[in-house]
Amino acid sequence: MSKASVDINNLPYADGDFFAFEQLLTAKEQDRLAEIRGFLAREVRPIAVDCWNRGEFPMELIPKLAEIDLVSPVRRQGYSNLFAGLVHAEATRADTSIATFMGVHDGLFTGSIEALASQEQQDAWLPDIYSLKKIGAFGLTEPLGGSDVAGGTRTTAQRDGDTWILNGAKRWIGNATFSDWVVVYARDLADNQVKGFLVDTALPGFSATKIENKISLRTVQNADIVLENVVVPDFFKLAGANSFRDTNKVLKVTRLSVGWQAVGQQLAAFDVARRYAVERHQFGRPLASFQLVQSQLVQILGNAVSSMGMMVRLSQLEDAGQAKDEQSALAKAFTTARMRESVAIGRSLLGGNGIVTDFEMAKIFADAEAIYSYEGTHEINTLVTGRAITGISAIV
Repeated sequence: MSKASVDINNLPYADGDFFAFEQLLTAKEQDRLAEIRGFLAREVRPIAVDCWNRGEFPMELIPKLAEIDLVSPVRRQGYSNLFAGLVHAEATRADTSIATFMGVHDGLFTGSIEALASQEQQDAWLPDIYSLKKIGAFGLTEPLGGSDVAGGTRTTAQRDGDTWILNGAKRWIGNATFSDWVVVYARDLADNQVKGFLVDTALPGFSATKIENKISLRTVQNADIVLENVVVPDFFKLAGANSFRDTNKVLKVTRLSVGWQAVGQQLAAFDVARRYAVERHQFGRPLASFQLVQSQLVQILGNAVSSMGMMVRLSQLEDAGQAKDEQSALAKAFTTARMRESVAIGRSLLGGNGIVTDFEMAKIFADAEAIYSYEGTHEINTLVTGRAITGISAIV
């Protein structure tokens, strides 16, 4: 086969899984992953750039996502955390915004209900959540509180008989412009502890305003939320959410998911860069025939595979009930740093075409910045890991 006639789809490593990590899945999980990968290729990737350019969420996709049944693969469907991670990577590979939508609804929102709600609450809420009849959001970050929100939550909750009165503001809340429910974390004025509440977005005093002018995850409908004397019945106070330590039970698992997003983002960059290098000709030859271009492609692949290897092991530890907060922190810091390098190489490899979304790479490059920052910044996750290996906290 000549250099100019390479069928990139039939190369032995077309899936980017250079060390065959997917073979660690059961046969059932491999078949299910293939089904989901096909769905993403048909329904998500073809519309991703247009939705991103317009900054609009494809609401018509929600029934299709419900039909493919992606919510809670571990707790509800009995799949492994490794399978769930690879699915999240594949969703990100197709479109980071849709993967983030699912990460918010499934990981943060549904994860809060599964981990912190009573059985009675779960029985009342989860059926509609699992079927996407009710869309959820997760309200923790605030206008003046990001990395320090654990000890500095400004949104307040005050008990008033059989109700709670919520006041405050949240920022960067994905899905909140159209969600039915938001899990809001607020500081109880009685004991100064952070507690969780399921808030109906139709309640008086609740408002959500879309954040405009983003350069990343433009399809995701992030919002500024304001709560002005929002009255929440006591039944909607999450029974197991009574301190920030409880909230962190959710964040430890979702931080693992963001590490998988970093893997998927690098695989997306690899897909686009490799195809471009094979199909684009300069000086009468495919770009892929130049040594420096091959070096760049191998660097992206190496970053992706090393990130995947770390995430595979962390998922195995999570399946065994042995994963620790600092391990999730290191994984998030490491994989997103490698991701940032990978998408930058990919953007550079496409030259001028790398700065327009027509060729996908510009979107991949921009979306990586959000992954790098959310679920704990690179710096904070580095310091969490540093505290674990030294016994000394460098976090003020």
